[in-house]
Order: sequence, then structure tokens, then C-alpha cells
Amino acid sequence: MPSLDGAVVLVTGANGGIGTHFVHDALARGAVKVYATARSPRAWDDERIVPLTLDVTDRASIDAAVAAAADVTVLVNNAGAIPPSASLLDVTEADIRANMETNFFGPVFLARAFAPVLAAKKGAILIDVHSVASWYAFGGAYSASKAALWSATNSLRIEFAPMGVHVTGVHMGYVDTDMAAHADGPKMLPTQLVTTVYDAVEAGEYEVLADELTKGVKVALSGPVEALYPDLHSTDA
Repeated sequence: MPSLDGAVVLVTGANGGIGTHFVHDALARGAVKVYATARSPRAWDDERIVPLTLDVTDRASIDAAVAAAADVTVLVNNAGAIPPSASLLDVTEADIRANMETNFFGPVFLARAFAPVLAAKKGAILIDVHSVASWYAFGGAYSASKAALWSATNSLRIEFAPMGVHVTGVHMGYVDTDMAAHADGPKMLPTQLVTTVYDAVEAGEYEVLADELTKGVKVALSGPVEALYPDLHSTDA
């Protein structure tokens, strides 16, 4: 089974609420080093944590991270962003493209760049953080970007399998972080999500459905689209 024990982990978006827990929980599970990446990395009070500058939308920055972290055995694609509006019709073209750069192209290009590094390590792991928005289109460009990443993760899982790299995709509803501060309703704690993810990875699971909302939405995908989106009935003539 995949394991965090003895691992060298790289976490994108490490400054955020979820990223911080990915960093600390990896160490608690026996990781020997964690590269905590961000556009402007912060200081960490632990010599096992290595701050590393990384802009996932910049190819030169990705290449520099690969060169600096050639000992990585676990890549956690956690960095993400939300556009100013949940409407695909109202948001600007630039905002749509920027959201795709961060949420789709960034993690895909990072996985591609680290592929030789991961393939050379026994028991290597790739974790892609999606969202229930991958399957439920309430977020406009955000949902579209997460759906695209979900599809890419499925493809990467197939391509990485012969190399011995385990790929896990993560789906969840709202998590209690700054990114979800605007949202009403129940929210997972970041520590709950990260514990669930790492438990699933170490159990050899390929997909994480972290809460009941996400489980229900996935089941609903097999039904008619109007059942998942009941407001569509209000548009019927």
C-alpha cells in the first residue's frame, strides 16, 4: 500500500488552510521532508519543512521546483482559486482563463513535470484535490476547471499505473477556509479533510468522497440531469 512513512512530500498552496494541514499531517505520518510551496512561501518552525517558491501557472517556476525538489515521492496538487463570479456569462474572459490556468493547467503541467521524478521512486503518490464542483455545476468557471481536472486525473491515473505511481483524486463540499468564507451551510474542518485523504491514500484508494454531499452528488450523476438540477423545471414552457 502507498505510505507517507519516509516520504518526501511537495504540497502546492501550502500557505492555505487545507495546505497547512497537508504539510503537518504528512510529517505526523512519518514524512521526512515536506516542500511547502506557494507564490510567496512563508517561514515554518520546523527544519523538516522546506519553503519553496512555486507559481503553478508559470512553466519556468514549475521547472525550477522540479530541479529543487528532485527527491519528491508524493505530489499534492492542492493549490486552487475561485473566479470573481460563479456565472460563466457574467465573468470576464480573462477571469475564466486565469481560473483554468490555476485549477487545471497548473496541476496537470506539474504532474507532467514531476512524472520522471515520481516514476523513479518506489511507491510514489499523486494527489489531486478536486471538489464536489467537479460534478455539480454551481460554480461557473470554477466547476468547469475542477471537472476538467477530474477528467485529467482519471487519465493520469491510467498513465501512471504502469510506472507504479498511485493517483488519488479528492472530492469534497465546502471546507472551513478563507476560500469558502462566503458560503453558507455545513463545512468540513481542514484537518478532517486531510485526515480522510491521507487515510484513503494509505488504504490504496483511488478516489476520496469526503462528505455525504459529495457522495450524494456522485450517485445523482447516473440519473437525469433535471433531477440533479431541479431549477431547470422552472424554465420549461
